[in-house]
Amino acid sequence: MTLNIGETKYQTLLTKKFSNRKAYVPHDAKKIYSHIPGTVVTVLAEPGEKLEPGDAVVILDAMKMMNRVILPDGGTIKTIFVREGESIPRGHLIADLK
Repeated sequence: MTLNIGETKYQTLLTKKFSNRKAYVPHDAKKIYSHIPGTVVTVLAEPGEKLEPGDAVVILDAMKMMNRVILPDGGTIKTIFVREGESIPRGHLIADLK
């Protein structure tokens, strides 16, 4: 691989770690993921419900603290993928928007 910095060309090799890295996937604003692991205490939205920016979708219990998962942008709930009492990991898909 050749890098051009200013007018100088540098020759370099890619490491195995770089070659095997996970491919970048752009953020999909239509999918709501959990940012922390926890237990779903309450599901506040249901499929077909129209929500505004800042509305909560679920409440997660993480380390005895209740955390609201909110929508950054408004939208209509297409599918809810979690149930009350379910323990979910970080990065788990919570809901899909239309």
